[in-house]
This record gives sequence, C-alpha cells and structure tokens, in this order.
Amino acid sequence: MNFDGLDPGMGEYPPALHGALEAGIEPSMDPHLNPTLMGPGVELDPEALAVAVPETVHLVEGMFSELHSVVSEVGIPVTATHFDLQEEMLWMGNHRGHATSFFGPTMGRYSSFQVHASDDIRHIQSLETGVLFLSKNDLKCCTRGGIVMFDYPMEEGADMHSLLMTDNNTVLMGGLQNYVVEVDLNTVQETQKFTVEVPGVAIMRQTSRFFFCGHTSGKVTLRDLRSFKTEHEFDAFSGSLSDFDVHGNLLAACGFSSRGLNGLACDRFLMVYDLRMMRAVTPLQVHIDPLFLRFIPTYTSRLAIISQTGQCQFCEPTGLANVADIFHVNTVGQLLMSFDVSSSKQALAFGDSGGCVHLWSDAPEVSFNDYSRETEFALPCIVDSLPQLDWNHDLLPLSLIPTPLTSAEPLLSDWPPALATPCPRRAPPVDPEILRTMKTVGFIGYAANPRTRPRNQVPYKIKDVEQDYDSYNQVPESPIGRDEEPHLYMVPKKFRKVTIKYSKLGLEDFDFKHYNRTLFAGLEPHIPNAYCNCMIQVLYFLEPIRCLVQNHLCQKEFCLACELGFLFHMLDLSRGDPCQASNFLRAFRTIPEASALGLILADSDEQTGKARLGRLIQSWNRFILTQLHQETQEQEGPQAYRGTSSALGSSGESVIGKLFGCEVENSSLCRCGKETVRSSLTLLFTMHYPEHNSQDKVKEYDFAEILKKSICLEQSTQAWCENCEKYQPTVQTRNIRCLPDVLVINCEVNSAKEAEFWRVQAEVCNTAGKEVCSLEGFSFDTRAEDLRHVWIPLTLKMCISKTQGLEISSWNETEELSAEEEAEGASLYDLVVTVPHILDARTGGNLVAHIKVGETYHQRKEGVTHQQWYLFNDFLIEPIDKTEAVQFDVSWKVPGILYYSKRNYHTKYDLRIKNPIDASVLLTEASLARKQRKTHATFIPLMVSEMPQAGDLVGLDAEFVTLNQEEAELRSDGTKSTIKPSQMSVARITCVRGQGPNEGVPFIDDYISTQEQVVDYLTQYSGIKPGDLDAKISSKHLTTLKSTYLKLRFLIDTGVRFVGHGLQKDFRVINLFVLKDQVIDTVHLFHLPRKRMISLRFLAWYFLDLNIQGETHDSIEDARTALQLYRKYLELSRGGGSDDVRKILKGLYEKGRQLDWKVPETETGGEGAAVFPSVMGM
Repeated sequence: MNFDGLDPGMGEYPPALHGALEAGIEPSMDPHLNPTLMGPGVELDPEALAVAVPETVHLVEGMFSELHSVVSEVGIPVTATHFDLQEEMLWMGNHRGHATSFFGPTMGRYSSFQVHASDDIRHIQSLETGVLFLSKNDLKCCTRGGIVMFDYPMEEGADMHSLLMTDNNTVLMGGLQNYVVEVDLNTVQETQKFTVEVPGVAIMRQTSRFFFCGHTSGKVTLRDLRSFKTEHEFDAFSGSLSDFDVHGNLLAACGFSSRGLNGLACDRFLMVYDLRMMRAVTPLQVHIDPLFLRFIPTYTSRLAIISQTGQCQFCEPTGLANVADIFHVNTVGQLLMSFDVSSSKQALAFGDSGGCVHLWSDAPEVSFNDYSRETEFALPCIVDSLPQLDWNHDLLPLSLIPTPLTSAEPLLSDWPPALATPCPRRAPPVDPEILRTMKTVGFIGYAANPRTRPRNQVPYKIKDVEQDYDSYNQVPESPIGRDEEPHLYMVPKKFRKVTIKYSKLGLEDFDFKHYNRTLFAGLEPHIPNAYCNCMIQVLYFLEPIRCLVQNHLCQKEFCLACELGFLFHMLDLSRGDPCQASNFLRAFRTIPEASALGLILADSDEQTGKARLGRLIQSWNRFILTQLHQETQEQEGPQAYRGTSSALGSSGESVIGKLFGCEVENSSLCRCGKETVRSSLTLLFTMHYPEHNSQDKVKEYDFAEILKKSICLEQSTQAWCENCEKYQPTVQTRNIRCLPDVLVINCEVNSAKEAEFWRVQAEVCNTAGKEVCSLEGFSFDTRAEDLRHVWIPLTLKMCISKTQGLEISSWNETEELSAEEEAEGASLYDLVVTVPHILDARTGGNLVAHIKVGETYHQRKEGVTHQQWYLFNDFLIEPIDKTEAVQFDVSWKVPGILYYSKRNYHTKYDLRIKNPIDASVLLTEASLARKQRKTHATFIPLMVSEMPQAGDLVGLDAEFVTLNQEEAELRSDGTKSTIKPSQMSVARITCVRGQGPNEGVPFIDDYISTQEQVVDYLTQYSGIKPGDLDAKISSKHLTTLKSTYLKLRFLIDTGVRFVGHGLQKDFRVINLFVLKDQVIDTVHLFHLPRKRMISLRFLAWYFLDLNIQGETHDSIEDARTALQLYRKYLELSRGGGSDDVRKILKGLYEKGRQLDWKVPETETGGEGAAVFPSVMGM
C-alpha cells in the first residue's frame, strides 16, 4: 500500500501511539502490556487482552457487527492482516516484523514469532504448507508454528509492497521500483523479471483475463497474463491510489485527488469501470473518506468501503450509497492500517495503529473458509507447568524446571581441568560364545557371528544407563506412543505393553526378531484374555509341569491340562517364533469357575485398561493350580485317548499336589476354651503385611519374617462355636506340617498402603549397602546402586523344627547347606519367578514375568547348559540380570507373584515325555450331529493298513468362520491401519490321501462344533452355512475341535508332509506348529520373488484346466487341487529344471496381468489347452 499523501498520522508514527521504536530494542516473542505506553491513570488487565463481545450484543443475520477484538502488541501498528485460506486462522503482522496468528472466532492465540528483525510486514499470504510474509526487501516462508521454511532476500534498493499468487507454486512481487519479480516457490529462485513504469506497482489483483496493477500515480493498468505487457490503462485519480478491487466485470478504486498547493485530499468518489467496454461508469459517491475497499459478493456484488478513522460503509457499485449503511469500528481513537475479508465472506478483519485486531462478522457461528482442514495444536508444554520435583526420585529428570543460562557465573558441570582429564574406557570383553566356538589358525581366530551385537559397532554399556533407560539393542518402539519422549517416561521400553503392527500382509512382514533374539517362543497378545500369557510361560518353565501336561490326555472336550500340553508342545518345537494360546484360552473361557471368579475379561476392559491386572493374575494363579490339580489327579500317567479300560485314578495325590501342595493345620480357639483343628492342602500362600497408622513411620522388617508370619498366620475373627452355640471371637492359627517343592506366593500389593510398605522396606534395605549384598544372596561385586528397590532375597533357608516350628531366613545364593543343617530337615529355596504388574497410564498397564530358565531348557534349545534370567513380555523376550528380577519400583512395577523352588527338587520327578496320542484317534468316530447319516458321509476313514508313514503326502485344506470382526482405523491419508485383526475359528478341516490306490479320497472331513457366537460364516469363501455347526440341525459330520486337533497332531508327529494352498494361515488359526520340512505350500511353489501371490483358482485354471470355486469354496476340492498342482510342479521340475520352471512362471504372471487375475467365464476344456498346452493329461 502507498502511504504517501495519507493523513500525517499514517506516515511517521508519532511516539504517542507506539512508544520509541529504537532499532536496538529486541522485539518481544511473547508480547505483554507495557505500562509506559499508556497515560496516567490508565490500567489494562493483562488477562483481558482478548475482549469478547458482551452477551447482551446479538448479531443480526446479514449485518456485520463486532464479534471479537484482541491486542497483539500495545502501541505497535498492525500493518497486515490475512485470513488463512486453509485453516480457521487469522494472521497479522506488525510494524516491528512480528507475526501472530489467532484461531477461530474466539481469537485464541495460536502462534507468535518474529519474521523480520526491524522491517514491517507488508503482505501475508497463506499456502498449503506454510505462510508467506513480505517485508520491504525480504520474502520469508514459515510454517504455521513459526519454523522458517525458506528466506528469499531481494536486491538492494527494493521496496516491496504487494504479493500475488498466480498459481500454487508461483508468486509475483511488486513495489516502488521499476520491476516485478516472479519467484518459483519450489526452487525458491527468480524465474522472470518484468519491467514496469516508475514509480512501480503497489497493489496487484488477478482475474482469468488480466493482471491488475495499481500504481501510486493513481493509475490502474491491465496486463497480459503471460507477457505482463500493458493491455489497458485507467487513469483513476490525479493524486494517488489507495486501494482497488475487481469482481466480475467491475473494477472499483479509491484514492486521493491533487488539491494544488494543499497537497492530496481523500476523494469521496469511487471510480467504477466496466471491464467489458473498458470505460468508466458513473462514479459512486460515498459518505466517508475511503482508504480500503473490497467486493463482498454474497447475494449481490456489494462493496465494503473502509475509512482511516474506522468508519465502514456498504453499498452497491452501480447504485447510491445510503447513510444508514455506515458502521463504526471502535478503534479507541487509533487509525486503521490494514483490512481483509475471509474467503467465505462472513468475516472482516481490521488492524489499527494501536496494535489491536478487530473481527467483525455477519453471523454468530462464523467460519473463515467454506471447507477448512483441521488445525494441529501443539502439545501442552510440560515446562510451563513447573511441576514439583521429588528430589528423592532417581529417574526424575531435573531438566523439567529450566534454569537461565548465564555467561558470568560458572556452571556446576564446569569441572576444573585436574578432574576432567580424559580417561579411556576399557574395551568390553569378547562374547563368550565367540570364544567357545573360535578356531585358531596361526595367530588369527575365526568364529561365527552370534549376532548379539550390531554390525561394526562395539557398545559401551553402563549398568545404571542399561537399567533405567533403553540400551542399544532394545526393542523398537511399539506403535502405541511412538512419539513419547523416552527421558520423560518412567517405564523402560522393554517393560511397556507390546503390540503387533499389522499391515495389508497381516503378520508376514512383522519382524518378531526385533523383540526376541533368543530361541524361546513368545506368546501373541491380541487374543481375548491373553493377560495370562506371562503365567503360561511360568508354568512352561517348571519342568515337572511341562512333562506332566504333555503326558496328560483325557476325553473331556475342554480340559485345561490337555490344552496346556498341546501349547507346551508348540513351545518346545518353536525356534524363536511366537505361538498363540488361542485354543487354551478358548477352553479357559468355557470353565464356569473362571467366569464365576471374574477371570474372563470383556474386550472393552482389556483395551481400556479398566481391569485390575495385579489382583486378577493372582486370582488366575490360584485358579490354574487348583484346576490342574483336579484335572490331573483323576488320571496319572499316559493313557489312550479312546481305551476300553478307562481306569481313572483314585483321589490320590497328583503331581501338582506333590509340587505345590503343603499340608496345613488350621486351629480355631474360642474364648470358652474350645479348640477345633482341621487339616487341608493349600497350593499357595498370600502375603499379609503388619498394620500401621499412616501417621507413624513404617518399621523395618525382613522379608523372611513377613513371609513366616504370612504362612503361619494368626488372626482374630468371629466364628461359630459349637460349645457356645453362637458366633464368638476366636483366634485362628495356621501351621504347616511339610514344606512344598515349589513355594508359590501371592504378594497382594493391591492398595497404596501395601505399596508404601514395600517401598519403605526396599529403601531401608538399600541403605545397608554392601552388607545386604552378602546377606541376601548377592555377590560382593554387586554395587549398592544396583540394589535400589530390592527387598526380597534370591535364596531362602526354610526348615520345620519340632521346637521352633517353621523357620525362614535369608541365605547367600552361592552357598550350600552343611550336613548338620540337611540332617535337621533344612532346605534352600531359590527364587525362580517374579511376576510384576507394570503400571502404564497410556496403555492401561500390562503383566510381565521374570523367569530363571534352567539348564534343561537351554540344553534343548541352544545346546548349552547354564541358567539365565529372562524377561517375558508377550512376544518380547530378553535376558536380564538377576538383580533386575527382584527390583520393584512400586511407582510403576508392582510385585504380583513369587515362585521359590527347592534346590534340585526336580530330581525326584519323572521328566520323560511319552506322547499319549496314538493311531486310535484316526479311527471311526460318531458324529455329534443328530441328523447325520452314513449315506451323507463325505470321507472314508483310514484302514489299519493305510496308516500314514513318515514322508507320506496328505492334502489339507481348512475353512474358517469369524468370531470377532477386525478393528481398524482410517488414517488421514486414506490408508487403513489394523488395530486388532479379526478373530477366526476353524469350521471345517479336510485331509485327503496323497498316494496309493485311493489317492485324492478324503479320510478326514470334520465340521468343528463351536459354542461361541459366530458373527460371519464367510459362506462365499468357506462354503459353511448357518446351521452346519449346530449339533441340533446339522447334517454334516460334526466333531469337537479337540478331536480333530488330535488327528492332525498324530499326522504331524508321524512325519507326514502336508500339501495345500496357503497352509501357513491355516495352521496358525488351528493353533498347530508344523516344521517347514513337513509343509508343501503351492502358493510358494508357483511364486516369483517380489511378485503377488496367486490364487488356487487361477493356478488350477492355468495349469490343470479346472474351473473350481465357482460359487463357494469346497475344502475337498481345494485339497485335491493342491495335490494335483504339486504333482504338476514335480513334472515341470523334472522336465526342464529351474530355468524352465522360471520361464513358465513368467508366462503365468504375464497371463495373469492380461486377465487381471480373473478366470475367464468359459466352458471347461479347450481354453486350458490354449493357455498351457503341456499341462493336459493330469
């Protein structure tokens, strides 16, 4: 804009308006009120910078009224205003080069930053990705948060005033010089420079026909869109031009007329031009001194004319102005400096010389744009809140409270040179695995890379850093909380809840190796009630239980011992790949006792974190031990699945009872002297903590002392006395008669009082320093810092004496008992399991397990014999130090369950596993369906002479139904992100003979009965119809999942090779682990690297000339087709070798692309010969 000839107050700003504008004063990034700018007796409330319209003011629809006004910087003139074209924001720039944005009609401050050090901001233009700011000789682009994207300086002597976007990536800049510059915003380079007449271009507009350039001489020129040459010229005013606007076929301009020696005077006639005839029409007389004007086309093409003093008049460009249409902007005596209209034409913005921005609107619910995108707001700054720091907390970062950095005073971290001499660290020791496998040739050693370190890196690890923060080989960040700042978050990454990131390929491209570099198998967490994964791992790593459940097999459909045996068999076979506990959890959900105890969670409780997992897992621990005790004491040792002599064992003691059971004597003593004694068997003990007042200081207790009082419990309660024949206060005491092989302890830290007790005891133990190291089983090289939050010992000595009763004390882990102590019946108990509850406000928390894995497990998996502590967090498994297993910082890691095992206890158990699944499972069995008849049988069971042998081929196909739909979210870019996959259940399993005279004839075709709600039968893809799985109305051969599972397990254990299409997913849903050598998958046989997988239907049409899967899928047909395709693959391989097979596959892919992978709808016979002639004759 041209300021020449305006009111004198607009040229050189007097100090009374804005104070001193010295260049040395640094502009404020967060402006506040300056009391020196106001006269005496004037006070402003800094909290009231944003002044809302009082509630008594009602906006009349269609008439503009003030909606809001806000002060940016008091006394600093607002030189530019602009409504954001993409978001609901209003931008302003002031005379000192500072920019501020306000959000929405409430004018809440969004961002504020310095654009130029001294020059005023003359034009603002919003882009898709940022905002352009034009000053005198500089163009700067910033993000809406203030980050500079680019800075384009002009030539010396430039005096830019106007900016015009010609397209999305090109901008024109003009000013009081003899040229206009075109700049490409992608490359930030000048593309063209157009010469114009002196004194230059101050205002620019654009239509589909012309560029319109306003000059300070009072002229408006119309220029060609390509060459920028002048096509027409309007001599609007004799003095100067202040503003003009173009709409449709009309151009309206306002300006100043020359008054001879008196200088310039504001002309109250607006010049209006008709662009069709390129001539002036009748000038429009207005009642104010116009400084700005804009077309506001709503119902009509009306004009808004604004004066310097704040008067606003609306009129039609071809009509007469009405005095009644004049409004006044309340500027409190200040002058208007800038003006803009929103793209929706619903809002007007005015900037005055006092630093105030006024928002006017014709509707109370105003929107600046018709279609605004959502605005991203900055996260609340933690530093602004200045939280109270707990100086006693080791992990709390002191940088939460910022301190000013001064150059005068030395910092505490500026150590003198004498104390800051460099001291190189020693190289870390060579991995023992490398030394063990190294072969020496001359003086050079060669060893295989164990892949425990990143390539070409030697990390230096400090124990404190390793425990409190993330080390170099920590797992990658889970999708939950990916933007979390690690130093501000208390829970170490490896303890946080892990989730599987699903892609369009499902789990195929998810790298579980990042989370588990061991050969032990993790468990997937996305199944309902998978909170117990950690306890399943605990039971698996107790050798007697692992052998017991794998030897167990009974006829109950839902037996947790059987399902644990199946699951443990998969964990044995896995070499680091995660497994699923889906079948075990399915059986778990059917147990009435589990439901009665509240152990079965709703999906909403698991996802929202409402479940109290610490208390829940302790109840689950009690339930599973009791359930396994009941299920296994009925049947001891291997037994045939279907045997005529089903000799159930007596109520004798089970392995669970021998392992965990402890005979206790409960005594009740009434005050009348009557004593009642009862004996019972308990499988676990619950910790009881001493009562204390919250005001009193918690006393110091030894863990062994608290454990003894919890086992030999004494408490007073009301009980029925048969002697008194009424309820009387009684003293109940409990004593144990024998020691269990495995001592199970529920910690019961379920309230703040118990957590505080645990924390205080750990702190007291920590102050003891190295004395604790020797007393509680830690080695002397264990530093005191490593024993923070440690209260429980690694080893306990327990014995039952005739005089003292139960005695418990802490013991050094490395020492053994003397012969005298062993003769007295003393035993050492080593800590083998701790299960903590991880408190995490973001995810609702999770459960993990620290397990001391024994030598036999390492021998089977890795071929070495040693013991090691591991962290099990679903599919995350990581070796840890033993001190980490006993550290419980109750602010985020609450103890839940402890397992102490008697040293060398497993030597008295039979640890051999005899597979209880024999060939009888394949014999004929009755269907569960009432309507099934033999004439409808779709398969012929195997005869005894047909029993499969190792290496035999079996065609397999399975069909599934959906129990729970997939949960997904749609990202802003249109892609879909799977949060939780659909839960599938196997509905039909078919196995066909792969060789012999009956090749292709099914010997298993089982429909699986389900008691769970099916949400989608997927009939089009599975062929399963409603009613097929219902025993009351089904006509199919209906069996239980366990029955069919045993058949497949027998085939796998026998060593048969399964042939099918997409078997990986089938085995995953069935919950079977099959070695890769036993799977022949046609989806991989007929596949080229980095190409799409091909459907069975297309392969059958191309190679076998078969048209399958017409309306629905049939598993018998699919299994036979897969077998035929495998035979065809063998024929092609024998005929030409790998190169010829590759050429054939390239032809297959080429044909598929031509047909868009759709089988043509033609009659069978003939088309196949044309496609692949050599395939005929199968």
